[in-house]
Amino acid sequence: MTDKALIIVDLQNDYFPGGRWELVGIERAVANAARVLATFREKGLPIIHIRHEFPPENAPFFAPGSDGAKINAAVVPREGETVVPKHHPNAFRDTPLRALLDEKGISALTVLGAMSHICIDATVRAAVDFGYDVTLVYDAVATRDLLFNGVSVPAAHVHAAYMAALSFAYATVVSTDESLGT
Repeated sequence: MTDKALIIVDLQNDYFPGGRWELVGIERAVANAARVLATFREKGLPIIHIRHEFPPENAPFFAPGSDGAKINAAVVPREGETVVPKHHPNAFRDTPLRALLDEKGISALTVLGAMSHICIDATVRAAVDFGYDVTLVYDAVATRDLLFNGVSVPAAHVHAAYMAALSFAYATVVSTDESLGT
């Protein structure tokens, strides 16, 4: 029995080239996520995939039943791996995630996925607030350029700001190689 689980947040097709909401650096992030996923699978550790869907009437992306809402092939769930659907940035909000983790005796989470400034931020903060020890794999996370009050913020700066903030008081923020001990 282990107390550790992998949480893969929203690595879905709409975030990839040709999707409705492409992220900067998503291919590198998913390649690193696939490495972490492979290691968890090899060790037989629990894996939970989070899949976001928006309500159909106003879905900017991740529309229910669409190809874009499907989990990307690089990290597609295998039989026996849990998939938790969500409708909010925080993967714990209105989902069975916490109950699933507690039922398995999980106290430590490795988190990766998308987007740095929304679902990763919300999920990591909630996890820590619920008492989980969180490791965040920063190079297995992607985001996009943002615009605020007429100021364009490049994705690299958005990502760095959120990783810096989360590393301050919420998570141990590491590279893929560090998370795998390589």
